[in-house]
Amino acid sequence: MTDSSEDPNDGEQYHLGVCEGAVDGPVLLPGDPDRVEIVADFWETAEELASHREYRTLVGEYEGEPVAVTSTGIGSPSAAIAVEELARVGVESFLRVGSCGAIQRDVDIGDLVITTGAVRQEGTSDEYVREDYPASAHGEVVTALVTAAERLGHEYHLGVTCSTDSFYAGQSRPGVGGFRAAGSDERIEALREAGVLNFEMEASAILTLAGLYGLRAGAVCTVYANRVTGEFRTEGQRKAAETASLAAALLGRMDRIKERAGVDRWHAGLSLDDA
Repeated sequence: MTDSSEDPNDGEQYHLGVCEGAVDGPVLLPGDPDRVEIVADFWETAEELASHREYRTLVGEYEGEPVAVTSTGIGSPSAAIAVEELARVGVESFLRVGSCGAIQRDVDIGDLVITTGAVRQEGTSDEYVREDYPASAHGEVVTALVTAAERLGHEYHLGVTCSTDSFYAGQSRPGVGGFRAAGSDERIEALREAGVLNFEMEASAILTLAGLYGLRAGAVCTVYANRVTGEFRTEGQRKAAETASLAAALLGRMDRIKERAGVDRWHAGLSLDDA
């Protein structure tokens, strides 16, 4: 009998087609494969590393720092595969970058939402851990995203996201023929009253897996729709891509400063000016 590994991710990753050591620095995670080029447009260098199914991976540099981008397709199941396989080849930091729908009136079209934590209204993370385990963004990633948005002058909101498995019923939209999922009106109202800012479809799974594996993750999304005002415009997606790219570079600088200071965590006593 020939010995072989049962693990399809032994060596080149089965879905992403990437190998150990090929991806350096934080990885940005848009859903749409076409958005990888929008992200990489901001970088000084970029080259395609792999492309398979919905997963396209480019590697390059932004402000002299290594950075990568991998598209995940729509939803948490495929996003979790990306996190799993990237983590297996050594990636430690993940930044979800995409679009979302706001559920608070004061969040305008084109604004950014930077996620501090997410409501796990998707099923993928439930298969990893009990449902009351928190989907929390890593503090250093949140800090880097806020710093990037401030430096770039982009309007942003900081708070809790709701991740769903369904763009329609799960986000309290009507289905075909006006179909309404049971409790959908009550669900969106309860989220709004709790101060939840937006709907999207991947953040909570990415954050949950990162928490379980001791990795860093966060999310920044451009607002395309406001469910209170009824507005919908696909504008401003480059803001999220630019903010996430700068945040990835800032994370690299933060890590070097921590190493020189002999500390494990970024804190207010450290300065990015020392990079």
